[in-house]
Amino acid sequence: MNRRYTIEEFEKVVDRIRRSYNDSILTTDIIVGFPGETDEEFEKTYEFLREIKFYKMHIFKYSIRQGTEASKMPNQILPEIKDKRSKKLLELSDKQEKEYLNSYIGKTVEVLFEEREKEYYKGHTANYLVVKVKTNEDLNNKLINVKLISVDNLELVGNVI
Repeated sequence: MNRRYTIEEFEKVVDRIRRSYNDSILTTDIIVGFPGETDEEFEKTYEFLREIKFYKMHIFKYSIRQGTEASKMPNQILPEIKDKRSKKLLELSDKQEKEYLNSYIGKTVEVLFEEREKEYYKGHTANYLVVKVKTNEDLNNKLINVKLISVDNLELVGNVI
């Protein structure tokens, strides 16, 4: 796809970010099924993503866009192969996101609360993790410390301190 950097260069940048910033969260966009992508290349990508542990991956299946160089390339990938590869990466993304969120259990974080959803008030941490607390109090637009106690549907649950 004409990237102008190597995997090794990318890994060095990720390592530098993680060493320099506490609780940094990295996400990525991945296209599966680009013309010519072999099973071996996909597996290499999968292993790289498993090792680098992005917080979240946004997975897209390649689709032909008329007028692009890729639309003219041979070895277009079959839809069922793109579906299989996409599903595998989505499962990895969910697994890694849950692992990351679970690493926060027991920690205290500062949360900016923004919305009520049923019996919960929801907000975000400085690194944009969703946190919810069960309360009748109006927490809208308040910055509050929260002790995290669990994960529910890829959202952190906590108690106001």
